[in-house]
Amino acid sequence: MTVRTPLLAFPGAATAVGPPALLIKPESLQPTGAFKLRGAYNAISTLLAGEQQAADPDAAADPDARPSGVVAHSSGNHGFAVAYAAALLGIPAAIVVPDNAPTVKTDLIRGVGAEIVTVAPTLAARIEASSRIARERGYAEVPPFDDRRVIAGQGTIGLEIAEDLASAGVGFAVPAAVLVPVAGGGMISGIAVAVKSLLPGTRVIGVEPEFAADARDSLRAGRRVAWAPADTARTKADALRVEQVGEVTFPHIQALVDDIVTVSEAEIRATVRRLALEGRLVAEPGGAVAVAAALYRDPAELGLTSSDTAAPVIAVLSGGNIDPTLLADILRD
Repeated sequence: MTVRTPLLAFPGAATAVGPPALLIKPESLQPTGAFKLRGAYNAISTLLAGEQQAADPDAAADPDARPSGVVAHSSGNHGFAVAYAAALLGIPAAIVVPDNAPTVKTDLIRGVGAEIVTVAPTLAARIEASSRIARERGYAEVPPFDDRRVIAGQGTIGLEIAEDLASAGVGFAVPAAVLVPVAGGGMISGIAVAVKSLLPGTRVIGVEPEFAADARDSLRAGRRVAWAPADTARTKADALRVEQVGEVTFPHIQALVDDIVTVSEAEIRATVRRLALEGRLVAEPGGAVAVAAALYRDPAELGLTSSDTAAPVIAVLSGGNIDPTLLADILRD
């Protein structure tokens, strides 16, 4: 099951974002080390309950609607989340991963008993393999982002942010901005729905690596723009190497996301280091990008004005499944 993660003040925020406090939502504290468990558990539990029951909570579950297993394609974190949730719910799982997926993540997937299927490091190869397994085995597909059940699960991050900010313990009612890492767009879509509904006036800003800025380009172009796998492979933020935002998520992004900014590889590394040393939080490169934008982008670059100075900036730390060797290398910087 998922845990409710806190909002934590970052000690060094005053040197970067000025008067607004920087609050971090550390999804690295989830049992699987990343936010993906929220969407995976919601999707699989809904599938096991049957689509009829999902539409009508009072209806009896249809045994024929229950899948014999689940399959997902993922660079790592979604795959581990699906494998973990499937193990909890007692259903087999097959996870399709690119052949350049970090060993630290594939080891976690194997560790909870899921089958791993390795393919070429392209989104097309992952989708094809996942669809084939679903057809041949009767497994239900659990997409990493382009699924309303997954988006709804990720949106609980936004609900928690709104509830915690309303509590007396935090002391702020409305944040100036919520910064969210972007890959396929599932997390930012869900968070944006909650934030725009419950925290009017708050900016929702996506953050990507400079080497994988397809979502930024898509938002600017008004259509889904794809990046070549060879280009996105340059970033160490493996969790954000998706070449194109989803068909389901992009309309959410267009309607609800105020802007998408990018951060450099050097800024990502520096943020992973600062989170460890100053915040006592472990972050993988893809998980750190929103915090990097808060630390290394001028408030004006985030669309913040002088009227926002009394409000906090919130950054979602989306995952902490970093290779120990890479973390040690970054800490030596």
